[in-house]
Amino acid sequence: MQFSELNLIPEIVRATEEIGYQEATDIQVGAIPVLLEGKDLIGRSSTGTGKTAAFGLPIVQMVNQNGQARGQVLILSPTRELAIQTSEEVRKFSKYLQNIKIAVVCGGQSMPMQIRQLRTAQMIIGTPGRIMDHMRRQTLSLENLKTVILDEADEMLNMGFLEDIQTILKQAPETRQTVLFSATMPPAIMKITKEFQTNPKIIAVDQGRKTVDNISQFYYHVHQADKINALKLLLEYHHPKRAVIFCNTKKMVNELCEELNDSGFQTAGIHGDLKQNQRNQVMSDFKTGRNSILVATDVAARGIDVEDVDAVFNYDIPDEDEYYIHRIGRTGRAGKTGASYTLATSRSQLQRLYSLEKFMNLKIQEAPIPDLAEIQERRLKKFRGKIKQLVAENNGSQWLTFVEALEQDGYEAKNIAAALCEEMSGKGRKLSALKNVRKMQPDSAKSAVMEPGKAKLSLNIGTNSKIKPDFLLGTIVEATGLPIGAVGKIEMHSEHTTIEMAPADAAFVVQKMNGYRIKQRTVHAALSGNKKAGHNPGSKNGMSQPKNRRLGGKPRAPFYSGHLHSAGRNKRKAK
Repeated sequence: MQFSELNLIPEIVRATEEIGYQEATDIQVGAIPVLLEGKDLIGRSSTGTGKTAAFGLPIVQMVNQNGQARGQVLILSPTRELAIQTSEEVRKFSKYLQNIKIAVVCGGQSMPMQIRQLRTAQMIIGTPGRIMDHMRRQTLSLENLKTVILDEADEMLNMGFLEDIQTILKQAPETRQTVLFSATMPPAIMKITKEFQTNPKIIAVDQGRKTVDNISQFYYHVHQADKINALKLLLEYHHPKRAVIFCNTKKMVNELCEELNDSGFQTAGIHGDLKQNQRNQVMSDFKTGRNSILVATDVAARGIDVEDVDAVFNYDIPDEDEYYIHRIGRTGRAGKTGASYTLATSRSQLQRLYSLEKFMNLKIQEAPIPDLAEIQERRLKKFRGKIKQLVAENNGSQWLTFVEALEQDGYEAKNIAAALCEEMSGKGRKLSALKNVRKMQPDSAKSAVMEPGKAKLSLNIGTNSKIKPDFLLGTIVEATGLPIGAVGKIEMHSEHTTIEMAPADAAFVVQKMNGYRIKQRTVHAALSGNKKAGHNPGSKNGMSQPKNRRLGGKPRAPFYSGHLHSAGRNKRKAK
């Protein structure tokens, strides 16, 4: 569908054409008409589906029609980078409209400058913490607020902003429009929608997953000790012009940056401990090509919008499926192709990859780590092609006289050419720093992980113990380290529970959870066809004896996987 068919005014349609938008995406087709009608909306959509335009285009049009009253729209973002990126996009959308003023309100920026912007801005884009600061200072008033947008709401909750969001929404006018975009729908998100939205329209795109068909996905099974060498070999073999490497911790970002730079790779890192001016400099160097490799954590990478990222490397595998989608979505943008490369060093990481395949319904292809001989061969092939092209285009003809003079001095042309090839072939610190990695032997764990079909797991605990499926799901995830997606259908009965899982995952749960205590009950787990759970003849009352292991801490809340029924919901309460 064309943007001109979505009831957008000509000035905004002109702006979309200038940006290069051709046809509206699914989330844009679904969301734009709903927002223009002033209705509440839940958009389940991930990075790369065009959600910024889905709310940015109609909001700009509504502000344009509502005049110059300040503080009409509030957009909450989880990070400074995403807030800044959103503001840049919104400014593009409003290019041909008069007097649309925007205030960006987030940490690491001048407070006096933000106060000046807030005096006239109709649209306010910021992080919850800094928005709360201005509310406490009374430099931000919500009395004219018509629309609140929670962008990447699940990530804001993961970062601990729930109370701030609740406070902001409670102080906003009761008749406002409330819009929520989230890749997932955990229980905390459901609570917000029930309390603060009125009959929201739900727009879901690809079940909350980004389409990644144009991204080639590969994984490499390597020894833990060879991990850093494997990454260097992959970087040198594929030689991306611009790449992002993801790590799970800030410490790993720092260590990896130091190691890569010492080996001759132009690398910079970005994580939450950097000051804003440092983050700005890192991103500027990456965009301009001064540094071709960016190493980042998931949170720091939110809001990174750089064109022409050739490849994404997962040095660490993320804990959540959606994070993987966000990561690889940094490449293959705007219809281009991209590639992702993931390192796996253990059985549990192979299980994570299997879970990701199920989540995306796509194959992550196993590939071997290239060795030094392959890298050298590839470099020479590329170099040979470049020389042939230069000769065919008659480049260098101005040097013929120079070469002839060398020949007259007794040097053969082939020796001159060989010397120049040695000088220009690009040898340096990189190749000398590379080492081959050990080849992995065929692993029975891999074939078990990839085993098709389902197994049924039985636990000797049920509804009589006053537990619910979401509690049990959280317990399994915390006790085993398996991803939430690995746990299938849960059927609870009075004295036992059955769970559908992949055979390897079910066997892993049996191994890890026998002997755990839940709700003063000792858990015994068994696979279907094995001895019935709860009937171990060597135990009292048919239950296995404790192994001095107890589940510590509260299980983390699982993602909600049902449907939201919002019809007839009472109006939110304003305070």
